[in-house]
Amino acid sequence: MATRAIVFAYHDVGVRCLRALVEGGVEVPLVLTHRDDPGEKIWFASVAELAADLGIETIFPDDPNTPEVVDRLLRLAPDFLFSFYYRRMLSPQVLAIAKRGAFNLHGSLLPKYRGRVPVNWAVLKGERETGATLHEMVAKPDAGRVVDQQSVPIDEDDLAVDVFRKVTGVAETVLRRSLPRLIDGSVVLRPQDLATGSYFGGRKPEDGRIDWTRSAAEVHNLVRAVAPPYPGAFTDLAAGRLYVLRTRRLGPFGRVAAPSLLAGANAPHVTAVCGDGEALALVEFALDGDRLTVREFVARFGTGPIHIS
Repeated sequence: MATRAIVFAYHDVGVRCLRALVEGGVEVPLVLTHRDDPGEKIWFASVAELAADLGIETIFPDDPNTPEVVDRLLRLAPDFLFSFYYRRMLSPQVLAIAKRGAFNLHGSLLPKYRGRVPVNWAVLKGERETGATLHEMVAKPDAGRVVDQQSVPIDEDDLAVDVFRKVTGVAETVLRRSLPRLIDGSVVLRPQDLATGSYFGGRKPEDGRIDWTRSAAEVHNLVRAVAPPYPGAFTDLAAGRLYVLRTRRLGPFGRVAAPSLLAGANAPHVTAVCGDGEALALVEFALDGDRLTVREFVARFGTGPIHIS
């Protein structure tokens, strides 16, 4: 008799891992996912489209924990529940439906970066690695025993979206590697030591505001953490909101008082001198949504220095 799993999934991780389950011989009678938010930039693949291609029934509950949804899941009698970047917490009542366990793929090396948007937080905090962890779901978020995990490097100039793509790849790898052991019952679960980890909440667009009195490393990490397709890092100038989309660290810069912006007429980039006296090259930037070249920046603002805070 085939192993049966109900899948809660969204985003690229959801697409890759749903396909991995099906290719691994798991029967998936139902997928629960989200309707795309019209106010959100959709840059990732669709779980609903993949499920339709695979002939799997799909539902879009606003709340997966209602009695109606719970009754439907109970009737399907799944061996497992899997959550792959699903955006709602599942109640203990839902988790108990799975006869052989409920498991989630989280985008960090648990117990570090439990909670929301773990890839963005890891980049913001200047981590040099992160990864994906398959773990048992319990009432407390991202706190259950670990099945398996795998790391990926974070390079100095990686944007969060670059890291997310790396994490997506190893998430699929971890699931494919773990699935046979989950199915045959040989998997050994490892408890987390939550005291050695961390928990972070969600982020808002306003959290992208740049504090130029911080160090160049901190500003660089913020830019990388929220660069498009995320809402972006920004600073408000007299002429409008300047979005800083990509930066590169330049090292110490002692010619002007920090913090400030300046650019030569033929310079390859705008220079931002941060609170620690080190500079960043602003490689890509936009004013109120319109991309600017360095020449256009100089024509609008002059060569500087423009004092910022």
